[in-house]
Amino acid sequence: MTETHDVITEPTATPATEAVIEEAVRLIDSGLSDLLHRELVSTDEVSDLLLDVRMLLTADGGPSSDERVDEPVGA
Repeated sequence: MTETHDVITEPTATPATEAVIEEAVRLIDSGLSDLLHRELVSTDEVSDLLLDVRMLLTADGGPSSDERVDEPVGA
């Protein structure tokens, strides 16, 4: 029996992907600047920021099952 691992091929950066990444970075920068001057930050606020970033990054689709290649271990 041959053991296999999922291998995700490197996607090519597209303008849409780059726009999503730039928007995520803007969101992170904005959130960090809002939180920077505060001594106490609620977990809800941090969770909201992280969920917003996650939503942006996964809305692009991420790696699809078409981009996965089963490759034998040690190949």
